[in-house]
Amino acid sequence: MSAEVISIGALLVMFVVGTILPINLGILAFVATFAVGTASLGLTEDEIFEGFPVDLFVTIVGVTYLFSVARRNGTIDWLVAAGVRLVRGKVALIPWVLFLVAATLTAFGTFTPAAVALLVPIAMNFAYRYKINPLVAGMMVISGGHAGAFSPLAVSGALVLGLVDDTRLHVAPATLFAASFAINLLLSALTYVFLAKRPAPFAENAQEETDGEAPVASGRLDWRQWLTLVCLLALVIGALGFHLEIGFLALVAGAVLALVDMKRQEKAVDGISWSTLLLVAGMMTYIAMLEKAGIIESVSEHAANLGAPLIVALVLCFTVAITSAFASSTAILTAIIPLAAPLLLSSHLSAAGLVAALAVSTTIVDTSPFSTNGALVLGNARGVDTRRFYRQVIGYTGGIVAIGPVVAWGALVLPFS
Repeated sequence: MSAEVISIGALLVMFVVGTILPINLGILAFVATFAVGTASLGLTEDEIFEGFPVDLFVTIVGVTYLFSVARRNGTIDWLVAAGVRLVRGKVALIPWVLFLVAATLTAFGTFTPAAVALLVPIAMNFAYRYKINPLVAGMMVISGGHAGAFSPLAVSGALVLGLVDDTRLHVAPATLFAASFAINLLLSALTYVFLAKRPAPFAENAQEETDGEAPVASGRLDWRQWLTLVCLLALVIGALGFHLEIGFLALVAGAVLALVDMKRQEKAVDGISWSTLLLVAGMMTYIAMLEKAGIIESVSEHAANLGAPLIVALVLCFTVAITSAFASSTAILTAIIPLAAPLLLSSHLSAAGLVAALAVSTTIVDTSPFSTNGALVLGNARGVDTRRFYRQVIGYTGGIVAIGPVVAWGALVLPFS
């Protein structure tokens, strides 16, 4: 049996077992990484450990810790109340406000995970406080982030346009941006229409740890809450203005706030989503191992050699969507654009259409709990039945993986072929 079959088979088995049985999928992934990596792929332990997602680990720990501190001193309650006042009490508008704020941040240069990391904790607190479906709130933040992510000023947009410029192809920046914005807007609209009224996965009789938490903030802030707002503002400026690592900034801010409020913050570390960290770190280590062994590239090459250009384009959209649900979207984009270039140069397919379809297919699946964005939603959800919410996120992502590439291909490739 080939290494490819063993690697992909192990991935499917652990996914099924981890979803059905009450065992953290990350544990299965770490076990499979060691077993498959050493026995089938011939990798050393040091090579396997290179795939551990240190940056994601620090980001999730830092962000969830900081917002745990901010929640315990009452600042998050104040922000939630201020947000409701901003929309004049129309709570139903909150997911759309979050969508537009996320799109604006990424369109003007904020890296998508950074924008999501800033907004998701706020969104999850809105959802908990006003019983908005947290799946809707979280997914609309992610969709908003990707709606703006392919503007010429954005990180992802500059990356894709730069990769295209290295070939003989041409893609208009406005076309790429408009395609991404339109499809993500449509996705958010469908999410809102079909899920906003569905029962939220809040745990029955959920009782969050509240020992030492400040009472719900009224109109006046105390000095600790003012300091928290200053720290949050510094976090935004540091991450967006100076492109500093948001996880480290969040840890620094959280530590400062804990030091000035030690009695109330001694249990703030409990707010870190350790189960989510284990889940995501294990899966991403496994996928990184597959990338290092060339399994991902091999699967993509097989998909590109299937025959008719239109069919190959559709298969490529599905390939990047499935792969990106478990791996870095940026890495997938970097690999797939050069791979698609020969197909475009030798066929009548629209370069702008296929590049846009690949970009959209790669990023809309970042709702997966195994991606940075999806993990942040899962890790910051409050008062939910964790397993039920995890399954809902998985189901939502599965629907996007199944339908998203077809929509992107049908709207952006097929009409121009």
